[in-house]
Amino acid sequence: MKLLVILSRVPYPLEKGDKLRAFNQIKELSKRNKIILVALNDSKLDPRALDELKKYCVAISIVPFSKLTVFKNLVRTFFSSKPLQVGYFYFSKAQSKVDEVIKKHQPDHIYCQLIRTTEYVKKYKDIPKTFDYMDVFSKGIERRKTTDPFYMKPFLGMEYRRLLKYEHDIFSYFKNKTIISEQDKNLIPHPDKNEITVIPNGVDTEYFKAIKFEKEFELLFNGNMNYPPNVESVEYLVNKIMPLVWTKLPNARLLISGASPSKKVLALKSEKVEVSGWVDDIRYNFAISKVLVAPMQISIGLQNKLLEAMAMQLPCVTSTLANNAIGAKHDNQVMVADTPEEYAKHIIELLENETKAKQIAYNGYNFVINNFNWQSTTAKLEKLFLKK
Repeated sequence: MKLLVILSRVPYPLEKGDKLRAFNQIKELSKRNKIILVALNDSKLDPRALDELKKYCVAISIVPFSKLTVFKNLVRTFFSSKPLQVGYFYFSKAQSKVDEVIKKHQPDHIYCQLIRTTEYVKKYKDIPKTFDYMDVFSKGIERRKTTDPFYMKPFLGMEYRRLLKYEHDIFSYFKNKTIISEQDKNLIPHPDKNEITVIPNGVDTEYFKAIKFEKEFELLFNGNMNYPPNVESVEYLVNKIMPLVWTKLPNARLLISGASPSKKVLALKSEKVEVSGWVDDIRYNFAISKVLVAPMQISIGLQNKLLEAMAMQLPCVTSTLANNAIGAKHDNQVMVADTPEEYAKHIIELLENETKAKQIAYNGYNFVINNFNWQSTTAKLEKLFLKK
């Protein structure tokens, strides 16, 4: 099958969740299909990206766009009815490139990731299409309405209403719809949302596996550290949870790891809190930490940080919202908490009880091995493409 994949970002390096999902799906799909990739790009292209993607794609089109283009897109979209999330990534040069690629390659199927790319192929009614909601953007904006500064609330309210409508309306343009978790599926504002297929992420368990290093940190938080839900969660960890941990374990150290730490994240640095920024091999930071903590406060998406940590046999403490997306058993495969006191209790227990920590780590590892691998999740996606 000739499969056209359209992405809002170049899927390399793998520092963001959408890139991780797209890259691994492309990698698996390329084993049985010819992948034609069109990816938008609003930042400097990593010099390794094309070489990596050429391993799996027979044709690659990178469509760059500037900050000036973004500004024009947002102004135009503001005076329309479309969400800014969609308008940011839609411009005529990219539409021309998509049209050109479709005309040249005549794909058998089109696969779009996120609502950001769906505008480009709405008009193509004769080519079967699949669209990956991945996350529910409207839910993320709804959450921000309660946490962002007051002057942002009118814009967030507008964006929330537009996203709700768009997430509903785009449904009918695509033959197949996918999403990352059952929890997210239930948040889609469409009466036929049960038609959406849940395609979880996987973990490359050959890459993410236990590595023995001397432990330098008691706790780890990992993720894209410019992403608002991660910023909010790590602030909650440092300001609400860690003071309770430090009353019992005053020497416990926390490593905040991940690309592009924001000013808010950098401000959390102290003698007991390290902010590493981007690292070339994230496995090292997992390996030098004893426990991963992911106190996520928003119920969208699937936390890759949890799956990767479990695969590396690191015990994890996370929220009910984050665990709902993966379905691990509390006090067996993961520790689940919802208040600072509960988080502190579980963290202290895992740090003081090595036997308990090893058991949670081992069970979590087996849970990931049995339920989250890219081969099986992408095979499920491929079946949708082949369905008549």
